[in-house]
Amino acid sequence: MKPHILMSRRTDLSSITHADDLVASFADAARSAGELALAYFRPGEKTSAEVLHKAGGSPVTEADLLVDRFLKERLGVLLPEAGWLSEETEDTSARLAKEFVVVVDPIDGTRGFARGDLVWAVAVALVRNGKPLVGIVHAPALAQTYVAVRGGGARLNGKTIEVSKLRALRAGARVAAPATLAADLRRAGLEFELQPRIPSLAMRIAAVASGALDAGFASQNSNDWDIAAADLILEEAGGRLASLDGCAIVYNRGETRHGVLTAAPAQIHAEVNAAARRAMGAIAD
Repeated sequence: MKPHILMSRRTDLSSITHADDLVASFADAARSAGELALAYFRPGEKTSAEVLHKAGGSPVTEADLLVDRFLKERLGVLLPEAGWLSEETEDTSARLAKEFVVVVDPIDGTRGFARGDLVWAVAVALVRNGKPLVGIVHAPALAQTYVAVRGGGARLNGKTIEVSKLRALRAGARVAAPATLAADLRRAGLEFELQPRIPSLAMRIAAVASGALDAGFASQNSNDWDIAAADLILEEAGGRLASLDGCAIVYNRGETRHGVLTAAPAQIHAEVNAAARRAMGAIAD
């Protein structure tokens, strides 16, 4: 199936989401991008890449910028009519008029990447009318590739994954959350075993999808590129990612930032979200 056919407004959703060649091409692009980044990665040591700082102080390395350029060119050939949204490309309003948008985080977890932490990822999503259709989260240093297609399930290195079967959050539940938010959650009455910090938000959500975590939380100010790919992976594995109001996330809006987010298996998501709302003072204890 050719890219220009995939982008036709006459093409129905199912024919796009089951275009195996397109999904494989996205995954191949993410893996190739990961190889580029690995050339600058030093496990347990400072990256060999030049590290700069953006307005606001967040770091960006030359590896981030190289991967961004590579993916924009590679994916632009695959889907020339799609809009583009990436952490490392200056945003414009042009994407808002597009039915399809490619959403990319060249290196999710740049701080960890720069200091030699293994848990960073290349995140790529194809979004249509605000919803992800394809999600790829590739962690090169861990040799892990998560792939999800809407209606087609989620896989880790080719094997189907599912969320935890936990029926209620209780002591011993495996949870990942920023330290300050974790303290607030405990004061709100949630019992859990806090897991080691996961610097990549995409990988934190993917860990919930694979069942390695029972729940995950994100502080406010994550962006579309941090979560779009992992959101679909979690959904296809039987989980939910949502804002504190419980609503599904809509992508490719004018504002790309989000508030506090909760990720959990569908059967306990309401409980997790209620605890997060208590922790943030949105409802009475």
